[in-house]
Amino acid sequence: MKVEVDRDLCIGLGNCAAIAPTAFDLDDDAKAVILDPSSVDEQTLLAAAQSCAVKAITVYNDQGKRLYP
Repeated sequence: MKVEVDRDLCIGLGNCAAIAPTAFDLDDDAKAVILDPSSVDEQTLLAAAQSCAVKAITVYNDQGKRLYP
């Protein structure tokens, strides 16, 4: 799976990092950064993306199809 974070949209709530701390973290600017999305299962990765209040996280499957949002 491929994950992208729109740092312009990110408001740094940290929900993604709380749900999937090995996949996401917040940097010094309190913006989400991608660590290792393969460290969590698909369900957890999607839950982390869906927890973003501003939909700053986009998840694609291995074929490039957007799964969320």
